[in-house]
Amino acid sequence: MKPIKVIIIEDDPMVAGINKTFVNSVPGFAVVDTAGTAAEGIAKTTVQMPDLALIDVYLPDQDGLSLLQELRRINIPTDAILLTAAHDTETIERAFRYGAVDYILKPFKFQRLKIALESYNMMRMKLDSMDSLSQQEIDHLKNSRRLTMGEEEGMADIPKGLNDLTMKQVLLFMLKTPYAMSAEEVAEGLGLARVTARRYLEYLDIIGRVSVDLQYGSVGRPIKKYKIS
Repeated sequence: MKPIKVIIIEDDPMVAGINKTFVNSVPGFAVVDTAGTAAEGIAKTTVQMPDLALIDVYLPDQDGLSLLQELRRINIPTDAILLTAAHDTETIERAFRYGAVDYILKPFKFQRLKIALESYNMMRMKLDSMDSLSQQEIDHLKNSRRLTMGEEEGMADIPKGLNDLTMKQVLLFMLKTPYAMSAEEVAEGLGLARVTARRYLEYLDIIGRVSVDLQYGSVGRPIKKYKIS
């Protein structure tokens, strides 16, 4: 499968270099170009036709939202993730109005970008593999997008000892897996301790994000298997 082509539009060369390293370290993604201004970003995007653009809002010649709006006006089908320090509601609303698939505030950790890219990749694979989607499949895609932006209902006040980032990692891992898994399987897949994975899964069960099935063997206690509700 061809990698997802990415362009980084960022006026700080050091930040652009760091983000390029981040993106290239995520399997399935490759940075094909970088741009330091909006004009350069539009020109290179028009030529390269990348799948995804990582865009800073604060650019020297034009803001990143106007850049995104211009790409839409000239029918460039490149998707966009905003990477910016701008956190006012008007800027965020405009970003999603112009079709941004995610919005990440600077400074951010690599894991936040990784989750956004993996969620985007999962959405693309689903859409590319099917001619049409059922309502359930549309809801599944919507939920995976919401969790990357921290919008999961019921997760605003998670219990002490649990953290939001690990919670999202567990959810994304389970969204990508079509079958029910035990706490041990989730722990192994994410590199967590089994008791840690079980705590997150039990909380997700309490808030209704996962369902639990008991699987009985020939001997011993039944094994709890968890699956996205």
